[in-house]
Amino acid sequence: MTSALILVAGRGERLRPLTDTTPKPLVPDAGGTPLLAHWLSRLADAGISSVVLNPCWLGEQIEQYVGDGSRWRITVYYSRETLPGLETAGGIRTALPLIDSDPFLVVNGDVDLAPAWSLAMFVRRGEAQLNTHPDHLGYLLLAPNPPDHRDGDFTVTSSGALLPHADTTRGNTYTFAGVALYRFALLTSLTPQTRAPLGPLLRQAITEGRIGYEITDAPWWDIGTPQRLARWRRERQALIDSTKGDP
Repeated sequence: MTSALILVAGRGERLRPLTDTTPKPLVPDAGGTPLLAHWLSRLADAGISSVVLNPCWLGEQIEQYVGDGSRWRITVYYSRETLPGLETAGGIRTALPLIDSDPFLVVNGDVDLAPAWSLAMFVRRGEAQLNTHPDHLGYLLLAPNPPDHRDGDFTVTSSGALLPHADTTRGNTYTFAGVALYRFALLTSLTPQTRAPLGPLLRQAITEGRIGYEITDAPWWDIGTPQRLARWRRERQALIDSTKGDP
């Protein structure tokens, strides 16, 4: 069974002053439910019972809210970071001793997908792809570029090859949705408790042809700015309202 890490360490500078007092993963949706609660429920529904969080900024609030995870029928472990945090790759590398599956799922704590999107199916497809390609180091979820990130992060060519940068002259560009499966081997070159970004590791692995992907057409949100937060709240609630009364 795949275990998961939810990245919750970020300061959320662009969401200040809201994040001066509330950690970004605990920012609520239009109905008052924190974003983190949606992910914990989604993980539990997907059959993932072991979840690691890496609290840092206002981390005590996250720990008080989540506790041991029993409310969601999961077991939560904490890989605590001290300010200013370890960045994405550093945080994942430091949390590896608490993760009990390889590959494992990593979710950015400031993104969300439509409630109907199936995490379980994503994990199933990713595990199958990694089993088929034992030299691969990861499996990424890509999404169409949102209005405020039109250039995207990566390119998919007409033949389906994934390229490490956004280049519209070579194919269609997509945005990394902040959901992925990784193997330990992607991170083990790093030293625990050392700050390190994830982008260079991913781009190197993509260049080597060792990263798989899938593209989702499900609504996807990054709540990193006040404008994105407002759009997430509005569009997520509209999706929920549109399904009310369905059989």
